[in-house]
Amino acid sequence: MLYNFDHIINRKNTNSIKWDKSIKLFGRDDLINMWVADMDFPCPEPVVEAIKERANDPVYGYSFPPKSLYEAIIERLARDYGWKIKKEWLVFTAGVVNGLYSAVGAFTNPGDEVIVQSPVYYPFFNAIRDNGCQVLHNHLAFDGERYTMDFNNLEQLFKPVTAFPVRMPRIKMLILCSPHNPVGRVWSKEELTALGEICIKNNCMLIADEVHCALLVGDVKHTVTSTISREFEQQTITFMSASKTFNLAGLATSFAVIPNEHWRNEFIRSRAGQNSGNSFGYIALEAAFRYGDEYLHQLLLYLRANVKFFTDYINNKIPRLKVIKPEGTYLAWVDLRSLGMNALELQHFMRSKARLALDDGYVFGSGGGGFQRFNLACPRIILQQALERLEQAVKE
Repeated sequence: MLYNFDHIINRKNTNSIKWDKSIKLFGRDDLINMWVADMDFPCPEPVVEAIKERANDPVYGYSFPPKSLYEAIIERLARDYGWKIKKEWLVFTAGVVNGLYSAVGAFTNPGDEVIVQSPVYYPFFNAIRDNGCQVLHNHLAFDGERYTMDFNNLEQLFKPVTAFPVRMPRIKMLILCSPHNPVGRVWSKEELTALGEICIKNNCMLIADEVHCALLVGDVKHTVTSTISREFEQQTITFMSASKTFNLAGLATSFAVIPNEHWRNEFIRSRAGQNSGNSFGYIALEAAFRYGDEYLHQLLLYLRANVKFFTDYINNKIPRLKVIKPEGTYLAWVDLRSLGMNALELQHFMRSKARLALDDGYVFGSGGGGFQRFNLACPRIILQQALERLEQAVKE
């Protein structure tokens, strides 16, 4: 089937968080919405048909994941990443963020420290703080063109500081964003190896959010952190979903892969009473993993063309701005510090002058000030209109 990603779908008045919350979240309703990470594209046809077939059964009672769903996940991870997992390693959650909250709650005590590599996906901060823990930053290194992990600083975080103020580390885990949202890095196997070795040496649990793993827009390969070695596999909890790749976020179904039996039992115990997905989410996830390859192939071609269009336009017509070249995700991280605005001025400029609804860089933590995150998963004509608005606002 040929998908038409240029077709504009009117998502207003569909209870869309992205399109129906503009007045509440941004103060006006004339914005082009390019913020929250869902796509303005239809889901794969096999997913739509599978949901319709399930909906024809008029009973929507309590459900559990079918055996065929476990098989679809196991087969896909083996095929795409060479990761041979076992059925019992899989635990379903109602979204990746839901799972992150559970992981922090299960394996930390109030006052413990959890490392993040900012600027980073901001719900990480909430999952840590809402569980009574402290956010510990290992800031990404940035040379003006590309982000890398700061391994030297990471090593230092695990060492006691005896000079005033005294600090004895209480680090329990590190949350990894891979591929990284918002900066778009797809970490190399060498980078992940260095990170994992530091975590293992310091008995630090590694929580890997790999929800964007199939969305590669650069000439790169995604390495699942747990595949590097058996030791890494036992040290890592991996969160994945079809939600970003196939635009299924509203179905609130994802999964954790937890090879460490003790950790898996603790994670399950901590989730007593929590939702772990729903019958339509299970159906959609299986259909996407089994029959979504052609959709994904066409989607990636379109997204890569969008990235090129967006980058070329800014380079040629708004050269004061800089696009940080994305390798993964459908999100673009743009440096606007040359405009000389503070965080609130830049926010006002984007909403009132450019009339764009974006994610402000500062919400991603330290290192995000002066940046904006753009969602490029939209028809190209919408992307062009947004760029024209931005160009005019900068000129004025």
